[in-house]
Amino acid sequence: MNLITFLQVADAAQAPAGSGWSMWVMLILIFVVMWFFMIRPQRKQQKELQKFREGLKKGDKVVTVGGIYGTICEVKEKTLLIEVDSNVKIKVDKNSVVKDFSEAQQQ
Repeated sequence: MNLITFLQVADAAQAPAGSGWSMWVMLILIFVVMWFFMIRPQRKQQKELQKFREGLKKGDKVVTVGGIYGTICEVKEKTLLIEVDSNVKIKVDKNSVVKDFSEAQQQ
């Protein structure tokens, strides 16, 4: 084995030792970026939706996740009675409603 080959083998053996720390730093950095841009905003949105659902009252306009528009007639602990047309009422779970944004967009 000549000297050049020996130095190339020695350099190759030392390279992974130095990149071990940089790999961990990059992995932690990726996790922090994912948390900051994906997990944190999603948690904030879930809290806002939960606050909205807890504050529902008679007369609020809502949309179900199935796309049914209506006005709340009665609020119970876990269910809502929604009027979707004149004298047409349906009972839905509170977790299946979202805010009616159609009025805000029209103004």
